[in-house]
Amino acid sequence: MIVDSLESFEKYCDIEDGFQKVYSFIKSHKLAELEEGEYEIDGRRVYCTVWSGELKSPEEAKLEVHDSYIDIQLLLEGAETIGHKDRRKCNATDVEYDEVKDIAFFEEDPDNYIVLGPGNMAILFPADAHAPLLGSGRCRKIVFKVKIIRQVRR
Repeated sequence: MIVDSLESFEKYCDIEDGFQKVYSFIKSHKLAELEEGEYEIDGRRVYCTVWSGELKSPEEAKLEVHDSYIDIQLLLEGAETIGHKDRRKCNATDVEYDEVKDIAFFEEDPDNYIVLGPGNMAILFPADAHAPLLGSGRCRKIVFKVKIIRQVRR
């Protein structure tokens, strides 16, 4: 996991094919003015979802993982806590992976937490089990999904 400011995004453009397209989208759009919904950037290879809503308690949120996409979660408004646990430390027994939605959930507690404020981002890889949307109140965020082309080690 990488946690940083949106201002620093350019230095991550070489991590994976598709990050440069995310950067171009960020530079060419007024993010605060985007309507809620999904935006294709490069078909299903790179896309994003603008979301706003109520945050969850730790009991409501589950750790999730993705095999095919890297998440770039960018907070626009509010404050959000994201729980994190190394995927290798999760109990993988009887975990059902949904290949269509590229997601699996774990019934475990995170090992640590990070707090994002407006303008902060978290880059989450397949090795990062994460429980997003923790906190109280509301937040508004964009989640960019970048299809993994290079082999990512878990």
